[in-house]
Amino acid sequence: MKVCFFILFTLGIPSTTFSQQITCSPEDKSLFETKISDLEKTRASSLGDTIALVGQSFLGTPYVEKTLEVGDTETLVVNFGGLDCTTFVENVLAFSLMLKEQQRNFEDFTENLETVRYRNGDLNGYPSRLHYFTEWIRNNEKKGLVKDITADLGGVELEKPINFMGTHRDLYPFLTSDENFDAMLTVEKEIAKEKLCYLPQDQIESKEHLIKSGDILALATSIKGLDVTHTGIAIHQPDGRLHLLHASSKNGEVEISELPLADYLKNIKSNIGIIVARPTLLSL
Repeated sequence: MKVCFFILFTLGIPSTTFSQQITCSPEDKSLFETKISDLEKTRASSLGDTIALVGQSFLGTPYVEKTLEVGDTETLVVNFGGLDCTTFVENVLAFSLMLKEQQRNFEDFTENLETVRYRNGDLNGYPSRLHYFTEWIRNNEKKGLVKDITADLGGVELEKPINFMGTHRDLYPFLTSDENFDAMLTVEKEIAKEKLCYLPQDQIESKEHLIKSGDILALATSIKGLDVTHTGIAIHQPDGRLHLLHASSKNGEVEISELPLADYLKNIKSNIGIIVARPTLLSL
């Protein structure tokens, strides 16, 4: 299985900048209007079910790697025509925030997306993006958007240095800048102060009834220097099992995994388990 490492390069799409820091194609602006109109008609009994419904509205959207690094400087990229595993989750949360707050303007969406994607909700250059998903979870927990429930599920601690970007500088075009590189080394030092907690793979099936549809799932990895290789959204299916709603690199689109999550993970050699974050969306 090909995993999404959050290694991002330039995607050559036509784009129009609506403000100094927002990059979006006219087609995506039109897709936004259609999507928010459709989503406003959805009804769900819980926040988790709302998030699962929003996630399913992206089913069939092409999987496209490396969508965020457009141009020479960091901008807030809006791209509904192609998603990787992280931008899928971010877009779902941004739209879910809109439904919760009864918003419908594009400006509301971009504000939500910036809040989710960047450290402390502030786009301030490439290093301000939450590149490591464990930091993404922690920072969005501070914002009141999610709560890491992995320990509550019986998760165990893992002592592991997270420094993949710092040790693979050549894979990241924006790290050719010494300023960006030094800033990311500082980020990695801060991440090193935090312990990584994950639910081991062999415990997932027995705990899946405690995971709700709409929970965010991150796939923890044994790969040196890396915390997470993939992410998606939990969704319970009619078979009574927990599955993964995600942007799949293997099948090239947003889909619901054919296999239950516990079985799906057994086919990933580097997987050691999952991290679970429950959306709360309390910040707005």
